[in-house]
Amino acid sequence: MQFPESWLREFCNPPISSEQLAQTLTMGGFEVEERRPAAPPFSKVVIGEIKEVAPHPNADRLRVCQVDVGQGEELNIVCGAPNARAGIKVPCALVGAELPPGEDGQAFKIKLGKLRGVASQGMLCSARELHLNDDHGGLLELAADAPIGLDVRQWLQLDDVLLTLKLTPNLAHGLSVYGIARELAALTGAPLRVPEIAAVALTSAEQRPVTVQAPDLCGRFSGRVVCGVNTHASTPAWMVARLERCGQRSVSPLVDISNYVMFEYGQPSHIFDLDKIHGGLTVRWGRAGEQLKLLNGNTITVDEQVGVIADERAVESLAGVMGGDATAVSGQTRNIYIEAAFWWPQAVQGRSRRYNFSTDAGHRFERGVDPSRTVQMIERITQLVLDICGGQAGPIDDQTLRLPQRKPVTLRVARAARVIGMPLTQTQCADALRRLGLPLEQSEGAITVMPPPYRFDLEIEEDLIEEVARLIGYDNLPSTPAQGPVIASVPSEARRSRFAVRHRLADLGYQETINFSFVQAHWEHELVGNRNPIELLNPIASPMSVMRSSLIGSLLQVLRFNLDRKAPRVRVFEVSRVFMRDAAVQTTEVSVQGVRQPMKVAALAWGEAQLRWERKGGAVDFFDAKGDVEALLAPLTPRFVKLAEHPALHPGRAARVLVQEREIGFVGELHPRWCQQWEFAQAPVLFELDLEAVQARPLPVARPLPRQQAVERDLALVVDESVAYQDLVQTIEAAAAGSPLQQVSLFDIFRPQPGTESSGGLTAGKKSMALRLVFNSDTQALTNEKIEPVIRAIVDAAAQLGARLRGQA
Repeated sequence: MQFPESWLREFCNPPISSEQLAQTLTMGGFEVEERRPAAPPFSKVVIGEIKEVAPHPNADRLRVCQVDVGQGEELNIVCGAPNARAGIKVPCALVGAELPPGEDGQAFKIKLGKLRGVASQGMLCSARELHLNDDHGGLLELAADAPIGLDVRQWLQLDDVLLTLKLTPNLAHGLSVYGIARELAALTGAPLRVPEIAAVALTSAEQRPVTVQAPDLCGRFSGRVVCGVNTHASTPAWMVARLERCGQRSVSPLVDISNYVMFEYGQPSHIFDLDKIHGGLTVRWGRAGEQLKLLNGNTITVDEQVGVIADERAVESLAGVMGGDATAVSGQTRNIYIEAAFWWPQAVQGRSRRYNFSTDAGHRFERGVDPSRTVQMIERITQLVLDICGGQAGPIDDQTLRLPQRKPVTLRVARAARVIGMPLTQTQCADALRRLGLPLEQSEGAITVMPPPYRFDLEIEEDLIEEVARLIGYDNLPSTPAQGPVIASVPSEARRSRFAVRHRLADLGYQETINFSFVQAHWEHELVGNRNPIELLNPIASPMSVMRSSLIGSLLQVLRFNLDRKAPRVRVFEVSRVFMRDAAVQTTEVSVQGVRQPMKVAALAWGEAQLRWERKGGAVDFFDAKGDVEALLAPLTPRFVKLAEHPALHPGRAARVLVQEREIGFVGELHPRWCQQWEFAQAPVLFELDLEAVQARPLPVARPLPRQQAVERDLALVVDESVAYQDLVQTIEAAAAGSPLQQVSLFDIFRPQPGTESSGGLTAGKKSMALRLVFNSDTQALTNEKIEPVIRAIVDAAAQLGARLRGQA
């Protein structure tokens, strides 16, 4: 919310500087996000009156003006503005004046010179040249009573300061200048000026019948007819200036008055063209299929969840949000209907976002508007209308149906002292609450407050404790040292931190990404096989409607983003939380019932593999990702088991990752159908692991060096192409159980040349796997007699997989 400081000080003017005022509001819970001058610096610009205008002798579009600036002698100034005419008062920059900097950042200095041969002793200014607004259609015309020769900055209050407040949703009572002034008075003790809003004299009996059919939509509705208004009148300059300094441009007198009162007191209102209303008005919920063209030009379709104001023919306004175009006031308007109402916050919340726009009125009604002042606001608006546009006011139709029932809230002084952390007396608490204008009753050790109608944020005891704390002043709260010793917790050496995991992945060449936990629903269906993801009640965007249960989709999106920008090689990772349904999870301080939220680490690689001396180039493949998983988990030794099926992965190029026989994730190549759908020229490889398992780091255990020399044996086994290396190793380890076999490793694979029936003694569909077996014993020297039986047992066991020694028939 933005407003000028001078307007605020009209209601409450504490004897403090502008900087102190901003600091006071911020420390009182009303954060001043920005504080800036109303106009940039410029000097020697005064009010001048054009006395005479003559055509320029040498230029058709220029005029020679005689300008009185209060110096006794009129100045000769050449001007090209189309509205330059005798009798108007305008800003005049004298010789030596410095105007605001232009695009080059340099101040514009006014010098004595000639334009087309005619001397010019200054410059007449537009609003744009003074950087007051973007209007450069002509000179800035000032009020007729502006004193000649007075500094323009003083007359227009250009040394004013604009304050921009960043208010939290519970501070609805601060969405007006008067509301902020009320808080400032409580914080500083300065008196609050409460303007008297008198009822206008009734000069007409005209009324328009209104029926409120939905008390759950509208709790109070007030309206008045004003006849014979002059919509061609001009909005006063002071009102235009204040609206502009609130960030609202001037539209027309009636619209400006409605906006002005909203900024002044926080009560949105709407003014209808009475002659465009057919019959009476009805306040009700919408009906399916009804359409309304709004003031912003959009045509929307309403339903039973949207409140409307309708006449006998059609919907005329979106309740609490925006009026309709059909009954908007215009230059032909002569009779108007002024409406001010209390719309229930829950009946307005989300309605404007549903139609992809927002309004100041909806912003206020969503948070709660004082229902007790609708009649007073009608009177305030009416008085301004009569003063500016004239007319005859009719009686106010005020209907009160159902208002919020405020319940008393009790503050226990002892609890307030305990929560705030400082000694408090009941007198201090009562004084703080009285300064806020809250009606209260006291008893022994307790204060009961009846929240006023404009305070929608006072519902529980903690709300009152907060009020007491901020009125006492957060700066005045004592700094109490901790009573117990502060002992730093020593992290376990058997567990590495998330920071260390991130650094390890960065060492492997990956870059970290951070993505939303909200993803597209079809990602969950297609990439994870999750048919029942956790849906968001109010997603920030339609493509981000569910909580992700895997990081795969987010990494694929990052890859697509980088490929669209011609990235030649992509290696990214993410460490984040995923969300899965689990009925066994109960609500605790760190969990929500029915939702399991484990941490995952996932990575994706695409493009050329890292160049190494022993390997020529080529695209990354399954074994690159597998090697990165092994490096990430070291010193743990993972086991990779063929993954039968995964919705996102290639069925023959994916594996489950097991550590100590517990599955912790998967690694594999993206399925061809998703490569085609995402338009990847080659398949990325990726892995996803449980972060808890990755963080595990067993402590090293000292072992004595072997006393005996290791014995190595190489076996070349011919097997079917379908036999996996992991199955062969498991068979060998089972056959050699209890023997001194310590290690099995694969060092070569030989296959027949493509297109040949046999090669190297192998037929098509066969492969030779060369294995190195390492034997050792700490208790005895190994001889051939002790190793050969183990080798025979291994060969016999491998035969169960159809394996034979190479060279045997």
